Amino acid sequence: MSLAPHFPVTLRTKDGVRIDAAHTPSRGAPDLGIVVGHGFTGGWRERTTRRIAHVLSGFAGVLCLDFRGHGRSGGHTTVGDLEVLDLDAAVRHMRVTGYSRVASVGFSMGGAVAVRHAGLHGGVDAVVSVSAPARWYYRDTRPMRQVHWAIERPIGRLAARIAKRTRIARGRWDPIPLAPYEAATLVTPVPLLIVHGDSDAFFPLDHAEQLFESAKDPKELWVERGYGHAETAATPELIRRIGAWVGAATAGA
Repeated sequence: MSLAPHFPVTLRTKDGVRIDAAHTPSRGAPDLGIVVGHGFTGGWRERTTRRIAHVLSGFAGVLCLDFRGHGRSGGHTTVGDLEVLDLDAAVRHMRVTGYSRVASVGFSMGGAVAVRHAGLHGGVDAVVSVSAPARWYYRDTRPMRQVHWAIERPIGRLAARIAKRTRIARGRWDPIPLAPYEAATLVTPVPLLIVHGDSDAFFPLDHAEQLFESAKDPKELWVERGYGHAETAATPELIRRIGAWVGAATAGA
């Protein structure tokens, strides 16, 4: 598949971090923009993310970013805390460049960031959270135990830096940031879509259910049969459905 062209963008967050991003022009509604947030150790240059941007560009202009500490962005990742400032910079950029309707679509860590950003900062007209955790410090699955090893151990942080070009901040959160399920309560009246697979090896369905139960209307929950985790498992058909949902959810914005 030939992917839609994209153009480099450099953003600056409110706390001064340089964020590397790419804009894919819309092949659909000219006034609708979508910001895509990747999962932990991901990035906008990943083939999976580029395919998602290509599909979504059939509905809207798409801005994909590397969260802080990932890829060519500056700083160190805080694994879902200060990344809300990265997403906020991307949303503000879309507004400045002329998109009157802006939605965020996040995957895994990016899904948690999208919910937290909408609840704490606002500025979006719809939110889609895919394969996201509802709460912090979850380690009841083997993949999440591996993630915590990478975050908490010096050798794990070194491995993430070498293998995944992901620079992880040292130390523990202080204070502990508002959890995604707590932020979900604050998203209203912005429409919120929660998408989760019943074959997710990282976070079981109770994470999606906790997000959904904590959120207020308008909200939707899609439980996808056979769907694994985040960008790598997302099919073009699912992404098209998400794009269509964003278009309908922001129609009155």
